[in-house]
This record gives sequence, structure tokens and C-alpha cells, in this order.
Amino acid sequence: MADVVAGALLSVVFDDLFKKMNLEVLDFFRGRKVREGPVRKMKILLLSVIAVLEDAEEKELTKPALKRWLDELKDAVFDAEDILDVIDTEIRTRNLAAESQTTATKVRNSVLRNRFAKEIQPRMEGVIERLEYLAKQKDVLGLTEGLGGKSTERLPTASLVEESGIFGRDHDKERVINLLLSYDGRGGEMCVIAVVGMGGIGKTTLAQLVYNDQRVKEHFDLEAWVCVSQEFDVFRVTKTFLEAVTSSTCDIKDLNRLQVTLKEKLMGKKFLLVLDDVWNKNYVDWEVLRKPFKFGEQGSSVIVTTRDNDVASVVRSSGTHSLRRLPEDDCWSVFANHAFHNGNTRPELEAVGRQIVKKCEGLPLAAKTIGALLWSKLEVDEWDKILNSEIWDLPIGETHILPSLRLSYKYLPSHLKRCFAYCSIFPKGYAFQKDRLVLLWMAEGFLQEPNNKTMEEVGNDYFLDLVSRSFFQQSSGDKSCFVMHDLVNDLAKFVSGQFIFRLEDACFDGILNKTRHLSYFRTRFDNFKKFEALFEVKRLRTFLPLEFSILDNNLSKKVPDVLLPKLRCLRVLSLSHYENLAKLPDSIGKIKQLHYLDISFTAVKRLPDSLCKLINLQTLNLSWCNNLVGLPRDMRKLIKLRHLDITRTDIMEMPIQLGSLRSLQTLTKFIIGSRNGSSIGELGKLTNLRGKIAILNLQNVVSSTDAADAGLKDKKHIEELVLEWKAGTVVLESQRTILDSLQPHSNLKILSINNYGGQSFPDWVGHDSFFNMVSLHLIKCKFCCSLPSLGQLPSLQNLSIVEFDGVVRVGPEFYGSGSSSIRPFKALKVLRFELMLKWEEWFTLGAENEGEAFPLLQELYIHDCPKLTRRLPIHLPSLAKLEITECPLLVSSLPMFPAICQLNLTRCNGVLLKELPTRIQVLKVGGFDALDSQVNIMMGPSNTSLQELEVSDCSSIVSLSKGDLVSTLKSLVIRNCGILELPMYPIFSTLKKLYLFDIDGSLKSVPLDLFPKLCDIYIFGCRNLESLTVSEEHRHDLMTLQIQIINCPCFVSFPQGGLRAPNLALLWVWNCGSLRSLPDNMHIFLSSLEDLQIVDCAKVESFPEGGLPSNLKSVSIVDCDNLVARRMEWGLQKLPFLKSLFICGEKGDAKSFPEVGLLPTNLTSLQIMNFPNMKFLDKKGVQHLTSLKELRIYNCCMLKYMPEEGLPNSVSVLLMNNCPLLKKQLHKKKGKEWLKIAHVHLIMIDDELIE
Repeated sequence: MADVVAGALLSVVFDDLFKKMNLEVLDFFRGRKVREGPVRKMKILLLSVIAVLEDAEEKELTKPALKRWLDELKDAVFDAEDILDVIDTEIRTRNLAAESQTTATKVRNSVLRNRFAKEIQPRMEGVIERLEYLAKQKDVLGLTEGLGGKSTERLPTASLVEESGIFGRDHDKERVINLLLSYDGRGGEMCVIAVVGMGGIGKTTLAQLVYNDQRVKEHFDLEAWVCVSQEFDVFRVTKTFLEAVTSSTCDIKDLNRLQVTLKEKLMGKKFLLVLDDVWNKNYVDWEVLRKPFKFGEQGSSVIVTTRDNDVASVVRSSGTHSLRRLPEDDCWSVFANHAFHNGNTRPELEAVGRQIVKKCEGLPLAAKTIGALLWSKLEVDEWDKILNSEIWDLPIGETHILPSLRLSYKYLPSHLKRCFAYCSIFPKGYAFQKDRLVLLWMAEGFLQEPNNKTMEEVGNDYFLDLVSRSFFQQSSGDKSCFVMHDLVNDLAKFVSGQFIFRLEDACFDGILNKTRHLSYFRTRFDNFKKFEALFEVKRLRTFLPLEFSILDNNLSKKVPDVLLPKLRCLRVLSLSHYENLAKLPDSIGKIKQLHYLDISFTAVKRLPDSLCKLINLQTLNLSWCNNLVGLPRDMRKLIKLRHLDITRTDIMEMPIQLGSLRSLQTLTKFIIGSRNGSSIGELGKLTNLRGKIAILNLQNVVSSTDAADAGLKDKKHIEELVLEWKAGTVVLESQRTILDSLQPHSNLKILSINNYGGQSFPDWVGHDSFFNMVSLHLIKCKFCCSLPSLGQLPSLQNLSIVEFDGVVRVGPEFYGSGSSSIRPFKALKVLRFELMLKWEEWFTLGAENEGEAFPLLQELYIHDCPKLTRRLPIHLPSLAKLEITECPLLVSSLPMFPAICQLNLTRCNGVLLKELPTRIQVLKVGGFDALDSQVNIMMGPSNTSLQELEVSDCSSIVSLSKGDLVSTLKSLVIRNCGILELPMYPIFSTLKKLYLFDIDGSLKSVPLDLFPKLCDIYIFGCRNLESLTVSEEHRHDLMTLQIQIINCPCFVSFPQGGLRAPNLALLWVWNCGSLRSLPDNMHIFLSSLEDLQIVDCAKVESFPEGGLPSNLKSVSIVDCDNLVARRMEWGLQKLPFLKSLFICGEKGDAKSFPEVGLLPTNLTSLQIMNFPNMKFLDKKGVQHLTSLKELRIYNCCMLKYMPEEGLPNSVSVLLMNNCPLLKKQLHKKKGKEWLKIAHVHLIMIDDELIE
């Protein structure tokens, strides 16, 4: 692909080069046996070619020879840049060493300096020779100085704003909304709407308009947005959907668990899911993804945006909306909205602008981008120049880039061009974080540092400028991330050319020795072979793995040990999220141009001392290196270090003289040692700190004077501060003076004080001068007898008070000065009191003044306050959620909070249940002795809003049969209630989820027909449960989607005649020792069953007559000896969709497995466990498994041989544990058995990677 960046970017690269050709570099050569002439000559040659760059940029798109010339020139310039960086690093290294040198050392270093100069000269002469040749070629190519025309002005800096100016899509929006709202969901099918159109046409914008419409918001219970893009990763899409509906991060690493969890969250909820930018046309992938979607409420919908009509067919869309180009008038409106100040058009500009709009051809993205480009251009000739540019006339099909976008890039300021082109390192649809990208730009040397701003602030300005010009867009999913539209991504890839390589298909075909920047998606195991091509790319500057999946990532040890030492030009190196990476090689210190090193989320235990030779290092990310216990002693030598992230490490103390790192801006933790290491006073020297810092082990601070030396009050850029002592056993009043001296700057937003040992707080804690403070957490301050005055903090929204063992009364001092005009806690939204063991009374302001406090409080948590007796505040107009647990002496009834909708009362006094609010939607009660009548009141007609009810640890409850019809309840959880009787008539007409845990009393059966809409049944530890039943008069199809019966030793049977549940997708039965058979007629009645698990059910001997349902995709049979013994009767060959099989517990004398004819050819995953007598895998039983990808073998102690002809070629993952005889042969990585598996991509034996 053509490379316009060579001309456009080289000018800014030249500027950087000229800065590096400074007097210090010349002085380095002066007086040596090598003259400074090469540096001067290089500068003259560069000046001779820079004069024709603009002319070359205009012509190179139409002249291939110019394209090649520019590529060669850029390559030579990058090499020159590398050489000058090496010289600069050598100079600064020697200057640092000279500060502590003796005379003899200086003489020796002078000799080494001469040797270095001689070594670098041939490299310089090689670059000069190339530049001389290229300079001569410019005349042959007919390039002329200055023909590029007058350079354009830089657009004014703009801040990030919301999307505006959408025109011509009202009809499209109403049509899609009508499709959504009119769909009745008959037949149980989910509504899928496909929005189809070409790139840049506005599919995403239309989906956003629909997604944010108020009618749509009110129609659905849950909404989620997932950008799918070309990499259709079912795990990632499912995880993103789950995190959206739960509003929390998810650490689940198994797709099955992930989908089960998502299914539970969707149960009974009408959801809207937008899958934006779908390319995948694989029907199987779509079917796997949509499995949990079936559990949503009827009417749930999915909107799919795609460029391909075939995708709409694959997803079986209920309706397709083809998005057309905008009419010219609407396209003009989009353009004008971005091109003219406040919409004020000028006639002379409008005439030219309308001609420009015609060339946008109805594409809103093109109109918006060009309009933003022209916003600051006020002269007609500037508009004419863009209108008449030849770049417009290049066919879209030839370059796959809109001419308008190409032109927008052309007129970017040069400093933004280099930053934007670098972003082609990100694949399409990839969401990137602003702060991380700025650090990468900085590491690559793209940021200029003016006197009044930091490089990070400059990078932030660059980023927001690109946002304002529509090159970046805020992610619709994660608001902290940004994405590039596919067309913009194409543009970035176009302009970066061969110098940036994205490895997207596990193949390095196409990588060239000119490549400087590399990105790739991590996989479960990145072996050495994957990277071998990089030995030919020795001038690589960027090695950047990207997130692809949450599955465990492993990296070949040869990559850091063998490959990386060869890449001496690296500026950016990331090895993050490789869980098997336990150490960095000492050779890391030889990559002296390294500016950015990220080894976060690895198993690294120590850092090599050679790391401290990286004097160019700016960013060191060690976060979540849980095994890391220390930093190298000479960290002070990293004089350019700006960001050190040691979050979630086990570092015990800081290295000495850390205050020498005067450029440091990010230091997430500072641990004060008891003897060695840096004292807290070193913090005072770090005047540029900002963001978040936690200061730990404050018990090691001797005096308030030492504490004051930290200078926290002067650090105005610190936004989040943690002050933490180790928990003590006695009052240490000296800690009060230390805490007083640790007063931070009033700009602080978040403060946490942990394990403070004083009896009271200094006055600054809670002072109203902290006008920006939004969160305050006071944790385990056991010796404080009273709370500080906090009510006057004007912006405080979140307050936690935890483990104040000395507090008996929360008095008026808590609210603040009575003379203040500020309403106490006027902004507070969340308040927590936890583990207040002596707290007895909460003082309120009195009936006449109580309304002044907590006007916006939405959530109140009171946990483990066993002596609290007095009433709660009664006037909390905004309170929506109240939790009171372990407060047995709180005897006043609950106030009638008007907005409350969630209530949790656990192990409290029964008085609290007497007058429950009537608008409760979610109610949890537990630990009450007398609850029977209250349960019926809760579920009675007076409560018309109750949707979720959980009752736990209530031994006296007798039955749920006395209440009237519950018309709104959707989820019922009964936990550890000894005596329980379910009703014998249908009062739960709307119930979707039924969870029964640890009920040991009289519950012997669950009548399924009494729950007509029940979807999810989970029964755990009900020791007397014998059966699921359906009465004769109610033998109709159940709506059930999932049944799990676990640890029910008396469970004997399913409904007689079979379980009529045509929608049932999951059936798990674990540890039910009395069960003899599965439901009759499974093959008929359970036609949708996909996941079957039978675990530890010893009396089950066979599957029912008729066999298993044909739709099964996953089967697990574990510790069912009799059933496993008759495995040849299972009929697995009749299951055309079966992908995964887990079989465990063969107690017979089988010497081989699997038997011929047992396994179906479509199997992709096979797990074998506990076959104690198996000696070999039977080749006849596995040779036909041509789809098998993953094989797991556990606890097969006698296994010694793989199949005679080896594993199928399709196998890419082999995991083995506790197979000692076979391990002994494979560990040598040679011999007959090794050859049988040598082709397998990932081999792991006893949790150790084998390469």
C-alpha cells in the first residue's frame, strides 16, 4: 500500500534529528581520532532532501518510483535517528559515571570513549552513503523545492465534546425503533435487527440514536453495547456483555461459566444488545454466542450493524434495515455543522463547501471529517485548494480509503501526523486508553516538551486534538476508552505503510526489515516459532502484545532470553499478562534505548540489577506482579523515569535515594522500611508526583518532622491518597502529630486512612477547604473515640467508616460546625458504617432540622454494629438502598423512606420487619427467629413492586402457602431454612428463578407445575428432597431453561413419564447418590438440551431408552462408575453437534481408551480423567477425530503410550497432569512418543510448558 507518511512525517522527524545534532554530540567527537565531520555531513544531506519533501508528497501517490524513494529515505532517516540516540545515550551514561570517577577511571573511560566513537563511525558512514544516493535521485525524479505550497495552519485546540450535528437519520431511527417496540416475541424467538451499509455510512451513529432513545430505555430492563469488529471472539463479546449488565468487572476465565453467569443475569430481564460492526459469517460462532440470550425475557432484542448482507442472514435477522447515503442537503448540514462557527455560514465559503460536499458522496463520516478540517480556515483560496486537490480523484476501490479522509490526514499538523500514523498499530475495533497511548507516543519520541507543560500534557492535547478532528471516537461501551472508525483505521494503516506491522493471523508473512513497530494479539501460548521472523527485523522499536482473550497467556522463555537481546533498538517493550513469565534476563540492560517497559500481570519475582542501566526509561509498569518483593537498589540511576506503577506488588521497601528520580510523576506506592531503603523524606524531593499514591508502613516514621519532609501539602497534582499504618495493639498518640504533618493539598479528590493508631484526628481531616474531595474512607482506626467532623466537605459523595472500636456515639460533631451555612453532607450519595463494635447511638439533628442533612443520600449500609440501639435518621428523601446486618439491638421500626426500592435486613431485631415499605423491589431478610407471618406479608397484595425476595437462616419458617397471589415476584431464594413447605397451588405466576439452598426439613418434592414461567431452578444441599414433580392435570410443556440439582443425597426421580421442557438448555445433576435414572424420553422432551453434566451419581447405570437428545454440545460424566462402564451404549455417534466430552472414573481394567466407535468425529475437546489402568490411547479410537483441537489427560498413572500413529493433526492443545510414565518419556523431547505429539502447538505437563 502506498506510503504518504514518508513525505508528511519526515519533516517532523528531521526536526527531531537536527535537535539531536547538538554541540554536545559534536563535542563528543571533537578531539577524538574520529572527526565530527560525519555528523555535519549527515545534517547537510538531510537539509538537501527536506526541501523537496512537499513536492514528493504531492506526486508520490501517482508515481510508484517516488513512493519507493520516500520509503528508502524514511528508512535511512530512522537509522540516523537510532545512531544519534545511541550517541546521546552514551554521552549521558558517561556523564553520570563521571560524577563519581577517580583519575584512573577517567583515563580508562577515555579509552573506551575512543573505542565507541570508532565503532559508531561505520554505521554513520553507511547512513551517509545511503543519503548521498537518495539526494542524487531527487533530481532524477524531477523533484523541485517548495512546490508543495503554503503550509496550512494548525487547527485550534479543542476539548472533547459529545457527538452533535446528526442529520437525515430521523426516518431510519423511527423505523428501527418501531421494529424493536412492535416485536412481540411469539414463538420464543429473539428479535434480531440488522443495520447494513458501507463503511462510514453511519451505521454506528444510527445504532447509538436508537440505543439512547428514551422510549427504548423504558422498554428494556438492560442495555449493553459491544463492538465486535473483525475478530469475532465469543469469549470477549460474552464477557463484555456480562460486565455491562452487572456494571462490574468479571474475572471468569471459562466460557461455560461465563455463559451460565450471563444467563442468570439475563433471566427474567428484557434486554437490548447492540453488536456493532460484525464481520463474522460463521453460523456456529453466532449460535455459541447467542446461547445465553435465549434466557432473556420475551421481547429481548439484538441490533447488529454490519457491512455485509450475508452477516444479516447468518444472524437470522427478524428485520434488516439497509442504510443509504445521506441526501446532499443532509450531508451539507453535517458538513456545515462542523465547518462553520456557530452555524454562521459565509456565502463565498458556502459555494465552495457545497462542491466539497458533492465529493463526500453522501458519507456522513467524510462530511464530518472534512468539515472539522475547514473549521479554522477562513479564506476562500484555502477551501479551493482542498476542493481542487488531486487526491480527491483517486478511486476508493484502489486504496480502500475515502479520499476525504486521506485529505484530512494531509492537512494535519506534522506533529499529529506521526502520532496518528502510529495508531495503525491497533487493529480495527480495538479500544485503547488515552493515557496509555500518550505514554507510547512519549516513548517513541513523538511529543514535544514546551517550557510550561509536561510531555504528558502535550500528549493529552495531541490526543484531544485528534478526537476533535474525528480521528478518534469515544467507545460506546467503556467510556474510558477510544476507538478509530474502520475507515480511519484504514487511513492510519495506509499512511504508516510497511513501517508498522500488525500480526493478526499468527503469520509474519509480509513483515519487512524496514518494520519498526509490531503489535500482535496474545494467545494462550505464544511459542518461539511465532516470533522467529523478527531475527531479521533488528531495528524494531515497538514490541506490543494486545489483549485478545482473558484466557491464560503463556510466552516461550526463548522470547525474552534469546530474541529480545537481538532487538537493541526497542523503545517500547511489553510482556504484560504472560502468566508464566517469572524473570527478566540480565540482557535487558543492553536495550539502552528502551523508554517503555510493561511487565504487569506476570509472575516476575525480582528485577535484574541491569535494569538500572536503562537511563532512557520513562515508564515502568510492574502492576499486579504479585510475586515481586523488591526493586533494584540502583533505581536512582533511572534519571528519566516518569511513571512507576507498583500497584498490587509485595514490595517491602523502596530502594535508597528514590528522591533522585526528579522526573517521576507516577508512583503508586511508597513503602517506608524499618531500617534500609528510602525514608519518607525522599517523597519531598519528588515534586512532580500526580495521580494516585499509597504511603504504607507509616508506623516506621519516627517524628512529625520526618512526615512533614514528605511535602504532601505542596503536591497539588495528587488526586488520590492512601495513608496506611500496620495495625497496632496500643494507642499511639504520636501518630496524630504525624498524620497532622501529612496533610495533603486541598485539590485531593479521594482519601483513605487505614489502621491509624491515634485517638482523634487532626483538624484538616474533614476541613471544608478540601472542596474537591468526593470519596473518604476511614478504615480500622480502632482507638478513635469520636468521628472527625466530615459534614462540611462540600463535594463528598462516598463515605466509609469501618472498624472504629472506640466510638460509642456518632454525635453532632460528625455533621460539622453549627455556625456553617453548608447543609451537612449535602452531596453525599453512599454512606457505610461497618464493624462498629461499641457504637450505640446515632445522633440526629432533631425533627425540625433533620431534613438539612443527607438530602442526596442514595445508599446506606450498616453492617456488624451489635450495640446500635437508637433510631436511624428519618428524613432521607433520596434513599434507594438500605442494608442493615448484624445489628440485633436496633429496635425502632424503619422510617418510611419515600424512594427506597432495595432492602436487606439480616440478623437484626424482628421489630424492623413490622412496617416494611410497600414499594420494595428487592428484599433480602435473614437470621430471624419468627418470620412466617412476615413472609406472607412481604409477598401479599400490599406489596405490588416486589421482584426479588431472598430469605435465609430462618429456622422457624413453615411455609410459603399462606400468601396471596404474588403478581410481580420474579426471583425467589430460600437459603438454610430448616422447615419449608412450598404451596400446593400456583401463587408464583411470574416467578422466573427459584433457588433452594441447604433446606434440611420437610421439603421432599418441588412441584414444577406451580411455577408456570419458571426458567431457572437451582437446588443445592436439600438433603431430604426426593423428586421434581408435575401433577397429572398439568402435563404441559414447561418454560424451564436450566436445572441444577447438587448435593441432594435422597433425590430419586424426575417427573414420571419425562420432563417436558423443550427449551431446557442445561441439566446438571451432582452428588445425588440415590438417583437411578435420568428423565424418561430425553431424546423427545429435551430437544434443546445442550449441556449435560452427571457427577457422582453412582446408581445411574444407563441413559433412558431412546438415548440422549441430539442437540447436545457438551457432555460430562464424572465419577459414575456404572454409567461409565456401559459407555459403548451411550450412542455418542448419534450426536452431530457434540463438541466437548469429559469422562472421569473408569474403575474397570480397561488398558486402552477410547474404544472404536465411541467418539463422534465432530468432537473438538476431549478430557479424560481417572483411568487408573489405561496404558495407551487406542489409535483406532482417535484417528478419525479430525476436528479434535484440545486433549486433556489427568490422573492416568499407568498411561505410557500415545496412539501408534500419533495424535490427529488437528490437535493444538495437549494438557496432562499426573501421568508419570508418559511424562518421563515426553520430558526428554525426543524418542518415539515425543514424535507423536511434536506438532502440537501447546503442550503442558503438570502445569509446566514444554517447548
